[in-house]
Amino acid sequence: MIYYAVIDTNVIVSSFLKKGSIPDQVVSLALDGPIIPLIHEDILKEYKDVLLRNKFDLPEQDINDFISDLVDRAHFLDTTKTDEMFIDQKDIVFYEITLTAKKEKDAYLITGNKKHFPNEPFIVTPREMLDIIENAKASD
Repeated sequence: MIYYAVIDTNVIVSSFLKKGSIPDQVVSLALDGPIIPLIHEDILKEYKDVLLRNKFDLPEQDINDFISDLVDRAHFLDTTKTDEMFIDQKDIVFYEITLTAKKEKDAYLITGNKKHFPNEPFIVTPREMLDIIENAKASD
């Protein structure tokens, strides 16, 4: 089964900082597995800008390789405007891309900060996303 998902930046950062973690497992599934990443140019820019912050001390080549691999698998979408209010205005594009995808297919927004988004069943934590995939496998 295929799962379409927008991945919040905090999940990407966690993946880089803690290999083998639940966020890292989700990102791995997005790079080579049943999760098809949904992106927008603004999301790619945020991924790169955040990962390049000095406090993370990540090799630029690793970041570039990740972005390239992600783009190879991802579906680029336009935003669907929303009137929802957000704590962090940078989160809006993640939500709007998910709304666009949901017009045609089941899609998720995977985040470690659910409280930053509207309370919707398609907004899930990395653990919840892994559970969705595992439960679907078990029922096959």
